[in-house]
Amino acid sequence: MKKTRPKEDYDPRNIILNLRVNKEEAEWIEQKFQNSGMKSKSDFIRMMIFQGQIIKVSDDFVRDFRRKYSSISNNINQIALRLNASGNIYAEDIADIKNGVSEIWQQLNYFRSVLLKVKPLPISPAQQRPKTED
Repeated sequence: MKKTRPKEDYDPRNIILNLRVNKEEAEWIEQKFQNSGMKSKSDFIRMMIFQGQIIKVSDDFVRDFRRKYSSISNNINQIALRLNASGNIYAEDIADIKNGVSEIWQQLNYFRSVLLKVKPLPISPAQQRPKTED
């Protein structure tokens, strides 16, 4: 037998919010909803609103990371071309790659440490509602 909460504990969701999205955004939302495994799209959207967080990453950080990533990628491509043409690889080449990867790894570790410091949001009103049992 399905248990329901008493009528006096029920706070109806009777306010409708409209949101306009384009076709790609709607498909993206639908895909995320399907991947969530949730049964109700309304519950999914409420959870994303109340639990989701936006983390702003500085443009300088991203630009510097892309520059370093691009630089190491170019170095690896040049070394591969030289290796294919001459059959030779030099210790300097390996050292350059290791240094570049180390710099990228340091930036990723820094970014990870920043993300780990993000505090969870307080419980939203939607999560405080009593749930019905199946």
